[in-house]
Amino acid sequence: MKRWVSIAVSLLILIVIYTRIDFAGLVQVFQQCDPVWMAISLGMVVPLTLLTAWRLQQLMPRVRPQGAMPRGIPLPNPASSEDSDRAASPAIESAAVSAATLSFGEANRLILAASVLNMVLPSKMGDLAKSYFMRDRGHLDGSLAFSVVVFEKACDMLSLLVWCGFGLLLYPSKDPLFWIMTLATIGGLVAGVALLSWPAFARSVFAASQRIAPGKMRRKLDRLSDSWQLMHDYFWSDRRQLAIITLTSIVIWFLHLLQIWFFILALRAFAPFLANLALSPLAILAGLLPLTFAGVGTRDAALILFYQPYFAAPIGAALGLLCTSRYLLPAIGGLPFLGQYLLQLKRWQQPTAGSDP
Repeated sequence: MKRWVSIAVSLLILIVIYTRIDFAGLVQVFQQCDPVWMAISLGMVVPLTLLTAWRLQQLMPRVRPQGAMPRGIPLPNPASSEDSDRAASPAIESAAVSAATLSFGEANRLILAASVLNMVLPSKMGDLAKSYFMRDRGHLDGSLAFSVVVFEKACDMLSLLVWCGFGLLLYPSKDPLFWIMTLATIGGLVAGVALLSWPAFARSVFAASQRIAPGKMRRKLDRLSDSWQLMHDYFWSDRRQLAIITLTSIVIWFLHLLQIWFFILALRAFAPFLANLALSPLAILAGLLPLTFAGVGTRDAALILFYQPYFAAPIGAALGLLCTSRYLLPAIGGLPFLGQYLLQLKRWQQPTAGSDP
């Protein structure tokens, strides 16, 4: 039901957008686009996917904690709120066994297949499915697999906020709304870094959230708190690897924002690159709100609004379509692996052998 509501909201926003802009002008924008810049910008999907897959390889632990979640216990299914309540609390033991490995090819398949689910799940929750498949294929124990994906998502969010805050600080004409967004972005960045690096602060935030959350959400927060602690203990134990992953994440998101700037050039428009560092992350964040289908509609409206000082609404609408292609192209590449996802999602709904009926 929620999925149909998000699709309806996306369609409603798109109808409002396309009834208020010059649709013939939108078609003309694509007809007059620069084919070289268009090929370059769309082609950046390939190196971005490869670099993201390489980072996922670097996130894999060199040693695997022994005695964590047994294979019979499923991880939370991001497509089902009921299954997400069945996640087991993580535990760390000092003994270590052979290092967990993930081939570069399989890392790419995981990234692409998760992209398919991201098209239908809100806030890119399809990425969380990677933890189940890493656990199911024996790459990691379940609790650590979930922690790896949580850390990956945290790195993505903080890297996006780094570039957004940098761009907003240098943005030339800030009205009160932009000052509010600048302070909110920097505040979110500081809070996110504190959550990742300061366990006592993270525990206090989770404890405060659990006190005010309803029953079902309280259980989820409790398990997320356990995974967060496991994530901290693992990643901060190797500062060199942490630095590599952090730097790689910042580079990845610089390339994402550079791709959006290349889209603007492909549409034969222009916005200063520093302004793009400020505005495009805001549009991406708007698309992460769990209101629409894969961010379609909210992201388009944000692009038209924020880039209004630099080009007309038809170009902003065309930019919105190209930004959607950033998610659509990897999803198309992941379709050959969708069958594996559907099969394992079905297994989530089946009772585990030996479990209580």
